[in-house]
Amino acid sequence: MSRTLFPILYVRDLPQALRFYRDLLGMSESYRFPDKGDPVFVTLRWGEAELGLGTYDPVEGLEGRKLKPPVDGRGFELCVYVEDVDAMVLRLQHAGTPILVAPMNQPWGERLAYVEDPEGNAVMLTAKVERTVDAEQALAADAQKPSRS
Repeated sequence: MSRTLFPILYVRDLPQALRFYRDLLGMSESYRFPDKGDPVFVTLRWGEAELGLGTYDPVEGLEGRKLKPPVDGRGFELCVYVEDVDAMVLRLQHAGTPILVAPMNQPWGERLAYVEDPEGNAVMLTAKVERTVDAEQALAADAQKPSRS
């Protein structure tokens, strides 16, 4: 038995979400339902991972109930590992994607940025980078600071 997680992101505007995740981020479409006409569900591949994009509209033969879009708040965060964070942010920025946090190195050895998808969800773009001595020292200094309780 294989074990895997398959996140499904429900969106108000599936064509816009496809433009962002498939066309701009570069995920590949591996499934759509129905296969003819406007889809109500699409599976995208990113390396070995998959992401489902579905509409809030009821689908005959499935749940048969209308899903309620969230009113506000941050229900989840999608983390997408990319080859080059800066290049991807530039590409998305040129396409009009809101950049929430500019690319920056983290002490744990990743470079990350946050962008906003068409539904207003935060998407973290990240890539592994070499940890520096300065980052190691910053982690050690933080660990020695007294906690505020």
